[in-house]
Amino acid sequence: MSALTLNLFQRPEGGIGRAFALSALVHIVLAAVLFLGVRWQVHPPDVVSVDLVDTLPPPPPPAPVVEAPKPPPPAPKVEPEVKPPPPVPKPDIAIREKPKPKPKPKPEPKKVEAKPKPDLEMQKRMQEQLAQEQKALDQQRQERQLRDLLAAQQADAARKAASARASALGEYIGRIQAKVRGNWILPQDLDGNPEAIFLVIQLPTGEVLSTKLLKSSGNPAYDTAVERAILKSSPLPLPSDRALFSRELKLTFRPRDK
Repeated sequence: MSALTLNLFQRPEGGIGRAFALSALVHIVLAAVLFLGVRWQVHPPDVVSVDLVDTLPPPPPPAPVVEAPKPPPPAPKVEPEVKPPPPVPKPDIAIREKPKPKPKPKPEPKKVEAKPKPDLEMQKRMQEQLAQEQKALDQQRQERQLRDLLAAQQADAARKAASARASALGEYIGRIQAKVRGNWILPQDLDGNPEAIFLVIQLPTGEVLSTKLLKSSGNPAYDTAVERAILKSSPLPLPSDRALFSRELKLTFRPRDK
């Protein structure tokens, strides 16, 4: 090697010591920074105290709601008073205007009304309707006459039946009275024609069950004689028509009747 190259690789003796001192200073500063940083972060824990209670405290009352003040009502509108206009004074002298004569109306020509032509079909329908109504009236009249005739016949038949029944009943009662007269013995001192009415109860065979005096003749001897004759006449005659038989008979007796 040349002498120039040897000089480049050789270091001065004073430079090594300065480098060592600088390196030691840097390590010292770094150690101090780490020590201070760790000390700042490490601090004692805070103490927390907790009180145990059975129930939770009541919640605070809600804040009162304050309503906004209502706006005052609007003042009523006062309309200005309208005064009526003063009356217009009438003039002292009223001027009357003469009415203008109205023009006479012109006579209108008379309208000649056209006579309607007769509707033959309408007339035909009206005639048919009248004929039907007349037919219905005739039928109603015939039905009414037939009803009246039937009613008259029924009334006549009822009258005849009642008359026949009354006649048959009179004949039946007459036979009973005749039999009783044949069995009575009247008192000798009987005056006049006294009437005695008896109610007789009999069996369907005509046998007398009992008698009852409904109306006395006023002569007890005559009443007793009639009652004995009724009992002696049992059985009483029966009617020819069994429909006329009655369990109770109302019998009237007069001594002078036949």
